[in-house]
Amino acid sequence: MSIDDVTAPTATPLGATAYLAVEEFLEPLLAELGEVQSVHGRLVLAEGPPRPVAWAQNIWYDPVLIPISSIKQGAKALRAIQRNWALYGFQHHRRAQLIQDNLPHVSAKPLNFFTAPPTAPLGSWTLLNENTILAAAHCSSPFRNGEIEFIEDKATPPNRAYLKLWEAFTRIGHTPKPGEICLDLGACPGGWTWVMQTCGASVIAIDKAPLDPRIARLPGVTERRESAFGLKPADIGPVDWLCCDVICYPSKLLRMVQGWLESGLVKNFICTLKFQGETDHETARAFAAIPGSQLVHLCQNKHELTWIRLDAKASCV
Repeated sequence: MSIDDVTAPTATPLGATAYLAVEEFLEPLLAELGEVQSVHGRLVLAEGPPRPVAWAQNIWYDPVLIPISSIKQGAKALRAIQRNWALYGFQHHRRAQLIQDNLPHVSAKPLNFFTAPPTAPLGSWTLLNENTILAAAHCSSPFRNGEIEFIEDKATPPNRAYLKLWEAFTRIGHTPKPGEICLDLGACPGGWTWVMQTCGASVIAIDKAPLDPRIARLPGVTERRESAFGLKPADIGPVDWLCCDVICYPSKLLRMVQGWLESGLVKNFICTLKFQGETDHETARAFAAIPGSQLVHLCQNKHELTWIRLDAKASCV
């Protein structure tokens, strides 16, 4: 019997949303969501429409339950909904993989920077038990399980922190442009400065510690040995991008960001909230509440979130 001869079962809407937690950070997601319906590995089901969360690596919109009695029936049911699917497996791994093997192959090659995200619809699915598929044809991320991988430059940048900025720019579909001015707060050793300089922008790098000499010598890079927190916006003037990966408590970062917002001198912000010990949900909510903001956990983040606020004229995806 071919897969085309198998009857596709009926999908039942759940009236819920599914949230795939970041690896090792299920608890912060549960704290964000509050009351939930059920937890399946890293996948959390919560009743109602999508809620604003930062600790979800991918959000599954309008998931459905599909009863199946065989591998071929499961594959046909998914193919009846759409073509491209990504498996999130947390149990029944062999059966789930056999179903996935009967679906069209979805490439997940590492990206070059700056490559546009995929545009083809990509659904997500899992096996809740041997005979029940949970699936969503529409997800928040165009990448498989929200995972973005890059072809790394292992020779030039002074550390791997540059990957966070690569990912942020890829997500928003926007980078600094030649002629723009970028401010890198807490720049040492210079990974973020390097990224912005390679985009063609001029970069003012602020840190008490020195940049890697190779980065400091790059055209368009100005190094200032001072504290990011002692810097006054009026001392710098208008900038197109303020980027900050400095190590500090999120509440201290919030106070600094509020000063720059009040100055009106910055068009675009990308800042890392680095949690020391417990997750500071209160400060994270304060960042998320700033108008025009998005707060996300990048694949390259650890116990961190990335706050992004773009000028209204900036292009986004």
